[in-house]
Amino acid sequence: MKKQKNYLLILCAAILITTNLSAQKTIRVLPKEIDDVLTNPGIGFMTFQRFNGDKTNEGVGWTEGKPIEYQKFDGNLVTKDHPMTSIAYFRIYWRFLEPEMGKYNWEMIDFAMKTAHERGQTLLLRIAPYGSGKVYNDNDVPAWYREMVGDKNEWLLTGAGWRVDPEDPRYAFHFGKMITELGKRYDGHPDFEAVDLSIIGFWGEGRGSAILSTKTRNALVNAYTDNFKKTPLIMLLTDEITNKYGLSQANVGWRVDCIGDLGFWADDQNRPGWTHMYDSYPQGIINKGMKDAWKTAPVSLEVCGTIKSWKGEKGSCRFCQGYTTDDVNYIIDETLKWHISSFNAKSSGVPEEWRPLVDRWLKKMGYRFVLRSISFPEFISPGEGINLKTWWDNKGVAPIYKKFLLAIRLKNDDRSEVLITNADINSWLPGDNLYDDAIYVPRDMPKGIYQLQIGIVDRQSHEPKVNLAIEGRNPEGWYPIGNIEIKD
Repeated sequence: MKKQKNYLLILCAAILITTNLSAQKTIRVLPKEIDDVLTNPGIGFMTFQRFNGDKTNEGVGWTEGKPIEYQKFDGNLVTKDHPMTSIAYFRIYWRFLEPEMGKYNWEMIDFAMKTAHERGQTLLLRIAPYGSGKVYNDNDVPAWYREMVGDKNEWLLTGAGWRVDPEDPRYAFHFGKMITELGKRYDGHPDFEAVDLSIIGFWGEGRGSAILSTKTRNALVNAYTDNFKKTPLIMLLTDEITNKYGLSQANVGWRVDCIGDLGFWADDQNRPGWTHMYDSYPQGIINKGMKDAWKTAPVSLEVCGTIKSWKGEKGSCRFCQGYTTDDVNYIIDETLKWHISSFNAKSSGVPEEWRPLVDRWLKKMGYRFVLRSISFPEFISPGEGINLKTWWDNKGVAPIYKKFLLAIRLKNDDRSEVLITNADINSWLPGDNLYDDAIYVPRDMPKGIYQLQIGIVDRQSHEPKVNLAIEGRNPEGWYPIGNIEIKD
């Protein structure tokens, strides 16, 4: 008997349980879990200034802040040494979006978004106020703004950090107006993944945000939180005041930009042994109020250097450290502890010997839904409800943040009907989750035997969008579960 039960479980067989009240039977199915790496919306590795199918960066460097240099696309979405992704990250300096005061280069963003869509991706965007370097040119604020405020470079006591004074009221007005217009145009766009809440500093990384006046800080943060009500916002982990203010205004996620630092910056900090991974991030996540932010908004992290530089011979470049497998596993496990959903590897290739480590990472990053059990009646009548009992296991480290819908489809040769449930899948945190409810079929539903299929679908098209970690996905993205009969 025990062997027979195990056999049924392995083969996902339907178990028919006869009720005591009638001849009606409940069909229970135990889907079989798979161990594949799944490419799903809003999670996993990202391309950076590139898209699926593009070549990765050579060497250990990367590009950012400038308009994308589009590669010729041959129709193949696979990048040889980089995971398939669902997100394309675009980071551009303010000067390229607003080359003339009040005139915005929306075409640049529209084309990046269109390209991402064609490559099976959504666009994550940061508008950085300026970049680093001693020469203004392409790294500076817009030329019209530079002419307005003058040539003075602003410096923090701790070193170079600002190109212009953010306390000049013209900065918050003009930069904030640009963000406001960005929100008016793109908030809630289905191809827009998220927006980095960038306010000051080189690359928009927020250096010196702790010393901003309340008026300036609030104006810059509010430009985002007032105008992005649908598209998720992600804040850099900068300082306690700015981060906590952002959280008070919206459900914002967080990000950091030096994942993997186990000793890159110790000399610069004049603190021997100091690292981001040991001495900054674990403390900052708690002290800056971001410990529980992952429950309602995404955590999106960025590599320190590039993954290739982690592998590079120690000392051959600033970020080259010659990391071991144990080092990489430690880094991965820390990010999973922090509930990572997406990772910017700066379009750097993954060393072949580390690919199994990255695959393990991808199987945990974000959400990963396993349907453990589903029960439904053997038959119903038109207009009646299908009493569903489902048990789901989220084996990832975060919920799903996109407003997708859990649905079933009834399909035979003559009819296909998608029925939307009221399941709140955004509340499915890691671990066990239940959805038990009745889903009513139309009164005009023709009698017959239908295949019952399940899927997580887009709100508008009602087409499946999420790959589940179970066997059986059909070419349309649905997961057939069993048969149900509609009869008098």
